[in-house]
Amino acid sequence: MEYVTSSALDETGYVVLDDAADGLEPAEWQELEYLRWRSSGITRFAPLTSYRGDVDCNGFWNYTPPRTDKDGVWIPEQVAKAPGLVRRAQEPGANVGRCRVIELQPNEYADAVYNLHQDDNNRLNPEGTGWVVRGYVNLTDDADSLMILRSDRFDPATEVRLPLRAGTRMIIDTQRLWHAVWHRGEAPRHGLIASWTSGPELDAYIAANGGRPRGESVTIDGALVEEAQIEMHRRIEERRRAFEAQGITMEPTPSLYE
Repeated sequence: MEYVTSSALDETGYVVLDDAADGLEPAEWQELEYLRWRSSGITRFAPLTSYRGDVDCNGFWNYTPPRTDKDGVWIPEQVAKAPGLVRRAQEPGANVGRCRVIELQPNEYADAVYNLHQDDNNRLNPEGTGWVVRGYVNLTDDADSLMILRSDRFDPATEVRLPLRAGTRMIIDTQRLWHAVWHRGEAPRHGLIASWTSGPELDAYIAANGGRPRGESVTIDGALVEEAQIEMHRRIEERRRAFEAQGITMEPTPSLYE
């Protein structure tokens, strides 16, 4: 299917922007209403938009009538607490779908590798319209934590590890790339996530903010990578067996040693 896409993401599936120039008061995300919502790791989300403007995290396609991840309705009581976050989400001038703050508890590298996932951003998205991607702004100072990106879930050679200091900004085609965060802090990590529709507005925003298709990937110990691969396969196999015990057949994963 053909969609309007941002050519800046063609090479790697992501761009890193210049860091945000101004910080935000922590009250902007601390005072929001959060919901427990399973993602990658132990997470809660504070939605700023939703299908109809209530405090809800569900995908827009789960309502009647269903729609794709576009035209999010701003939630008045959340917006009132976080005008700076709203401004950041609206800054590109692109259509905003789902928009929320994520709160992630500390985890291990093996957890992040196991939790690698792709998003379903473009379900019901009409052909010929803008492809939905995700914008990220790291709110807390998590310089030791890493955004993990892989083009192949099971191949660590495709892995990029991007540090998440305060103000880090990136745009990721999260339907193309497998992704999760390894949060090495002691306190929860907070980040702003917005679904943005590709088009001339987003292209201009990327160009104006120094968008580049490669960030400086952090090197980690090879033994740690190998251990995480083994643990990922162990957990997947454990989950497969648990589902099969309930009569649910899951597709086997590629062999770790092929």
